[in-house]
Amino acid sequence: MSEPQPASDPRGAASAPRRLKPAPLLFEPPEATSDPEHFFDLESIEDPKELLARSTELTLAFRAAADRATEFQAMAAAHLADPRRFDRLPLSVIAERADWTEDYAAKMVEFGRGLLRNGGGSRLDATAD
Repeated sequence: MSEPQPASDPRGAASAPRRLKPAPLLFEPPEATSDPEHFFDLESIEDPKELLARSTELTLAFRAAADRATEFQAMAAAHLADPRRFDRLPLSVIAERADWTEDYAAKMVEFGRGLLRNGGGSRLDATAD
């Protein structure tokens, strides 16, 4: 597994500026998932320029979604490992629940604590107590 990373700055402050806005992620209709060749209607796009543009939008959207989901995983892990909680979980249990190694769980807990210190967990903090 790779090291936890915060979601990239959407304004491109830390990296090269992006000209493409990530596409919204929409759930595909159930009938589309029955066809293994179907993927967000990309197979129906015949123009290679349009296909490249749309597939790039999806790639950026999936990356942004994965980064954000990782941040939420880290914040949840930090809450679950919080020594002030009477029901805190040991790293081994957190690792098992998330399908991580214990070392990775420890890194994610620390990453999550950093996010929570910096205000990243306002939604999660409201439900923690």
